[in-house]
Amino acid sequence: MKLQRKNRLRASALGALVVSSALVLTACGSDDNTKDGGSASGKPSAAAAGDIKCDGAKGKLLASGSSAQKNAVDLWVKAYMAACSGVEVNYKSSSSGEGIVAFNQGTVGFAGSDSALKPEQVEESKKICTGGQGVDLPMVGGPIALGFNVAGVDKLNLDATTIANIFNDKIKKWDDEAIKKLNPGVTLPSTAIQPFHRSEDSGTTENLGKYLKAAAPEAWPYEAAKKWPAPGGQGASGSAGVASQVKAVDGAIGYFELSYASAQNIKTVDLNTGASAPVKAASDTASKAIAAAKIAGTGSDLALKLDYTTKAEGAYPIVLVTYEVVCDKGNKAETLPTVKSFLNYTASDAGQKVLSENGYAPIPAEINAKVREVINSLS
Repeated sequence: MKLQRKNRLRASALGALVVSSALVLTACGSDDNTKDGGSASGKPSAAAAGDIKCDGAKGKLLASGSSAQKNAVDLWVKAYMAACSGVEVNYKSSSSGEGIVAFNQGTVGFAGSDSALKPEQVEESKKICTGGQGVDLPMVGGPIALGFNVAGVDKLNLDATTIANIFNDKIKKWDDEAIKKLNPGVTLPSTAIQPFHRSEDSGTTENLGKYLKAAAPEAWPYEAAKKWPAPGGQGASGSAGVASQVKAVDGAIGYFELSYASAQNIKTVDLNTGASAPVKAASDTASKAIAAAKIAGTGSDLALKLDYTTKAEGAYPIVLVTYEVVCDKGNKAETLPTVKSFLNYTASDAGQKVLSENGYAPIPAEINAKVREVINSLS
């Protein structure tokens, strides 16, 4: 009887330990995904260990840059490190501008940027990439969602001109005639509009600027740039910071990657593009827009040219593509195997499947095939 009682106690303790461990792991996963205030859906990576080839990867790989891809990178890193023991990939989510600076200072193995390298940045990279230069590898696509928080309003349609006038401090109330015209039958309050933008240099800002400049040039006179150009509004740090402000402030509107809106249940604007119906921000609608992209880079550089003025049915044109910026030649010997191994996974079918499952858009297959070729040629 005593032995049976001991066995029961041991089994109970083991069961409690398993439950406790599961709770700890769940909490850790949550912390990983919400460290910057936003996350993807939290779904595990689609990759099984057999999908990831470690290929001599070892030690620590540092990377930094775009917060737009942060939620995707978190999932990739989790799957990759589970498959490749003894390897640590540390991606610091900051901004595209900071990522490029770190890359050109030689402190990271690759950088994430929501806009392609400028000529002067390429020139600077030659000091770090011995015998080569920095190149852009498109890896993550997705919609830039316009999240809003207006009490009593669950659905909102806007067009490029109206969005430009909101962020350019020309439209100040939610019941403005321009907004009412786009939303017949919707009761709009006289609440003051509180626009939020990124406070630091941001590729997301630059891509929104490219859309507004192309689609509403008269209302948006600014050249696209990483630094926010317009008067008015309030700044917040990172996509997560903008999303948190929109979530908290009645009358707010801001821009960030769709995964941040999904994570915090923030309502998003449907875009009137001139198609037969307004288009929602979604992975599939962004994919339709990105599929029309053309490669504008030369050689190993695969920078893309996007069509921000498309009126194609079901295509959402406020999109960005995040590039992983690497040296085509002259990579550090100690990190090169890990850079190639990790990026080969992110560009694989399994890695790209993670994107469509978590609010991003995969890179079109034809372009992605070229990305894999360049990764394999890195030296």
